[in-house]
Amino acid sequence: MNVTRTFDLLDLYRSQYQKPDVFNIKREGKWNAYSSEDYISFATNFSCGLLAMGFNPGDKIITITNNRPEWNFVDIGMAMVGIIHVPVFTSLGTNELSFIITHSEAKAVIVSDNKFYSILIQVINGLDAPIPLFCFDRVPPARNWMEIVELGKHSSEKYLAEVEIIKSKISPEDWATLIYTSGTTGMAKGVMLSHKNLVENFKAASVVFGMGPDDKYLSILPLCHVGGRMGNYQTQYSGSSIYYAESMGTIASDMREIHADGFDAVPRILEKIFDNVIAKGNKLTGIKKKLFFWAVKLGLDYKLPGDSSWLYRKKHALADKLIFSKWREALGGNIKLAGCGGASLQPRLERVFWAAGIKIINMYGLTETSPIITINRQTKPSVKLGSVGTVIPGVEVKIAGDGEILARGHDIMIGYYKNEELTAEVVDQEGWFHTGDIGTLDSQGFLFITDRKKDVFKLSNGKFISPQIMEGRLKESAFIEHSIIVGEQEKFVSALIVPDFLWLRNWCQKNGHVFKNQEDMIALPAVKKAIADEIGKLNRLLNPHEKINRFKLISEEWSPETGELSPTLKLKRGFILEKYKAVLEQIYPKTGI
Repeated sequence: MNVTRTFDLLDLYRSQYQKPDVFNIKREGKWNAYSSEDYISFATNFSCGLLAMGFNPGDKIITITNNRPEWNFVDIGMAMVGIIHVPVFTSLGTNELSFIITHSEAKAVIVSDNKFYSILIQVINGLDAPIPLFCFDRVPPARNWMEIVELGKHSSEKYLAEVEIIKSKISPEDWATLIYTSGTTGMAKGVMLSHKNLVENFKAASVVFGMGPDDKYLSILPLCHVGGRMGNYQTQYSGSSIYYAESMGTIASDMREIHADGFDAVPRILEKIFDNVIAKGNKLTGIKKKLFFWAVKLGLDYKLPGDSSWLYRKKHALADKLIFSKWREALGGNIKLAGCGGASLQPRLERVFWAAGIKIINMYGLTETSPIITINRQTKPSVKLGSVGTVIPGVEVKIAGDGEILARGHDIMIGYYKNEELTAEVVDQEGWFHTGDIGTLDSQGFLFITDRKKDVFKLSNGKFISPQIMEGRLKESAFIEHSIIVGEQEKFVSALIVPDFLWLRNWCQKNGHVFKNQEDMIALPAVKKAIADEIGKLNRLLNPHEKINRFKLISEEWSPETGELSPTLKLKRGFILEKYKAVLEQIYPKTGI
């Protein structure tokens, strides 16, 4: 059947995917499954309940929740009656939450559990006009979301016909969702996306991933994130079973338990998986350890079939039999691919995962582009490692004179909510969306991202610095968790570096270095030398003006909760530069150098 609006997925389940395990979530140590009938019933009753409670098409309802089947029930239930779903990250602070509730003019909020109920009830009570607050979990005295479902169930005879009338009037071009971008500076912007924006994207993704009703997909990215949402929709469109990861710390065990065929990720997740694999390799001894790291080295040099020599293919076959097959077994034995986007992916990680038989489907896009602009495919000639692929059908890309990536097509947002001026700044009169990213297109149409336009800076000598490339290279070091390249209008480039403290702790203990805490650890001369050596490796690859002249180690770990990272784990440069202003003044004294 032809799916043109998000809620058309329910008809797809009615006609093609009658199955007992559409959505799965682990509760009290056991996987609980929801069937296609459960999906249809909950979503339909929820939509009727919304009408019975007096909500109208065009109203906005916010959800703040972990990934769970109920997210889909309310998402599709809202869409069926023209209510705008506003999914929000759970890591936002009270000021940001208050801003989004007020700015979106939300008529209700649904949260996941007691933790977020406690936070939101205070935020809502502080509003000029408090709005209803519901909870998925049963948290007295919170109103439960099942109140809406039960109301809809008991009044379906009265409202079901109205639901169908509203559905029939909703076109693919109509507004479906309001997503507040995580942002790395200032308050988030509200991005308005249509049904067509979302549907055309997940249809294109489903062709690339090629999954089917017998496959199992581990959903990791937050459903409030446009990439996680797209993956969630495209998996439904393919009829595959979706399992929601219990937590970031259980990804590998979740994969093993369900024998996942695929999963979604941001680069940081892949980095953590790889780091865990390497940590296990370091515990091996003798010939096993030598074979393990021989295979890793081989994987880091991986090329696609047809691009590698006969000898390499023979070595790779042996490495796959001895080492890489065990990696896949550790992830359940069935894993074949992973969708990846949201930030820059280290080329070495992409190569080693492909070498291990796990195809990383690297893609590029933004919230404003629903999200996919370009994506790599699974086979040649439609994949090029190191790139973010080629455009999806119906989308165009070109590079502006200053190197900025421009995109045009069905994926471009309706606009920014309540901000026509900003919309006009980023979408020109010819319909080209100005992404703010710098990149290049090769002769075959593969896109390569080099930096964020606003992050590129000049030294005092007028030379330009592209920090993301350098930061990505530094993260290839096992010693380094995060780094930020600095030096705007200064004489030379420097870096603030957050070590990978788990790795560093093990390294120090192994080498007999004594420390009390993380501050002691980064003060050790041996640690400073180890980081300096890693920077030296990068400097040998850089132009003279790009070389990192000085660095400072940071003892605090960076996260969305502490403010240095966005919810999608991108550096919040403005916040970091302000927080470590005193450290930067040590590197660049105001009295001159």
